[in-house]
Amino acid sequence: MELQQLYSRVRRCVEEYNMIEAGDRIAVGVSGGKDSMCALAGLAGLARFYLKPFEVVAITLDLGYGTDYSPVREYCNSLGVEYRVVETQIKQIVFDIRKEENPCALCANMRRGALNNAALDAGCKKVALGHHLDDAVETFLMSLIYEGRLASFAPSTFLDRTGVTVLRPLLYCREYETRSLVEKQGLPVVKNACPADGETKRKRVKEIADMLREERADIYEKVFGAMQRYPLKGWDISPLDKR
Repeated sequence: MELQQLYSRVRRCVEEYNMIEAGDRIAVGVSGGKDSMCALAGLAGLARFYLKPFEVVAITLDLGYGTDYSPVREYCNSLGVEYRVVETQIKQIVFDIRKEENPCALCANMRRGALNNAALDAGCKKVALGHHLDDAVETFLMSLIYEGRLASFAPSTFLDRTGVTVLRPLLYCREYETRSLVEKQGLPVVKNACPADGETKRKRVKEIADMLREERADIYEKVFGAMQRYPLKGWDISPLDKR
């Protein structure tokens, strides 16, 4: 995928799900992984020409692994995007104090809360995440297989407890496309130092989807289309007069 394709996909997603209004200040949660870097690149690029002017702020949560985020800071400087690194004790609480055997759920909840608070501190009422089409489909399959229900996260979600709206502008991008973009553009990627990285139910769902793909190469697109047509809560596309 090229940068212009990224901008086009992000713009389409933003417009069809009515994500951005003029004057918005949007925090992009930047872990340093390929997907969050693509979300940052996509929104920063869109901000340069979108008819509804908006600002982008990049926010990284330092979980406590001693990660060097200077390459991300340099990239943000090249984009002219404000960059904030917020120190947290999430690693210490999850692994050192509580010694969680299944740490992912607690870690995710703590990261969500910390990111939303950091966004509000930065004057942002919207937070953009790097979830792409594959993430949406895999979350749907996880809910179906492990919980027996039809559900996934929504493209845009208002959190009434905090007043923050969570956006997912990469939903029209596949994971292999974000990987390709990072490689082609040389975007800085910071390795995830979490000891539990990859050891999740999501990894198993990916393996199941890979088996299905042997018979149906477009399985992700088919499921994603079904999610929109159903539609799941929050997945109905905005009418033209609302965009």
